[in-house]
Amino acid sequence: MNLIDRDPLLLTPGPLTTTLRTRQAMLHDHGSWDSAFNRITGEICRQLVEIVHGAQTHVCVPLQGSGTFAVEAALGTLVPRDGKVLVPNHGAYCARILRILGVIGRASVELPFAEDQAMDPAAIGAMLAADPSITHVALVHCETGTGILNPLEDIARVVAAHGRALIVDAMSSFGALPIDARRLPFDALVAASGKCLEGVPGMGFVIARRSALELSAGRCHSLAMDLHDQWTYLQRTTQWRFTPPTHVVAALAEALAQFDAEGGQAARGLRYAANRRALVQGMAGLGLRPLLDESVQSPIIVTFLAPAHPAWDFRAFYDGVRARGFILYPGKLTQVETFRVGCIGAITPTDIDQVVHAVGDTLRQLGLPHSA
Repeated sequence: MNLIDRDPLLLTPGPLTTTLRTRQAMLHDHGSWDSAFNRITGEICRQLVEIVHGAQTHVCVPLQGSGTFAVEAALGTLVPRDGKVLVPNHGAYCARILRILGVIGRASVELPFAEDQAMDPAAIGAMLAADPSITHVALVHCETGTGILNPLEDIARVVAAHGRALIVDAMSSFGALPIDARRLPFDALVAASGKCLEGVPGMGFVIARRSALELSAGRCHSLAMDLHDQWTYLQRTTQWRFTPPTHVVAALAEALAQFDAEGGQAARGLRYAANRRALVQGMAGLGLRPLLDESVQSPIIVTFLAPAHPAWDFRAFYDGVRARGFILYPGKLTQVETFRVGCIGAITPTDIDQVVHAVGDTLRQLGLPHSA
């Protein structure tokens, strides 16, 4: 039985807790060919490009589905069928890119890194120098399997210096961390509605370099995921090719209005960073330590080492915290048992304090010792 009479707060990497205003935006129906809805789509695309200061060089292509749909669309559209993609890999979402490339028939090469270590730009550069057949690098900016943050700007410079194209999975960083297309060369940046923009899930999008997108006609392995076809149709008609997620789009428009009112990327990043500080400090008081070193920890999600105690059981821990009004995430590592707590969504440090209190109560209920 839940102890809290409200929806639980989502301390996850997405979907996220959203505001009442964002949810209320979905109470209205929209016609997919209606000019008013098409204006919403156009304005959203303009705003998304502006967040990365890319209006002079990049365009936004929205796509139905989760963020993974958009990642596959970017890889399948922008990478030629005879291309080859270098994928630095230290986690589940990097591994997913490798799996996508295999399914869609694009050659790939993996550059492994330890699960708790950021990617090394020098190692990426050495790989590019050693293999001239590599045409693209596909990079996960924030690997939410652990919460690790990779040095995007340094990697982008290395990739550009070797004359290769960069595709960035910015699913968990877009809108919270600074990304500036004026000084950071990338052919595509992929994100989604249900992450740091604090919309609801259901729409991915790709911010693509216009010149690269213009060259990609006929490349895609899929009709539904062909970004070039989607973009040219939008340009010609202002409409989506196929039925759009109208309620998701309306919610994202409202979420973006709140994003601007909060102060944009800088303000959102500061709030998430404050959430992370409150979380790490509070959990330390319970004897729970983060997996990652502070130097590579993102403000998006924190992976905690599970207590080394015979009474520890993640399912019972999860259920106890959920009954107190909060949903956490299991760990996603292969070498050590962990659990994850997100810092993003429509939550504040005050909410984080309540999370820590719920965790402490649950640990006591399970008979797990802690220092609080």
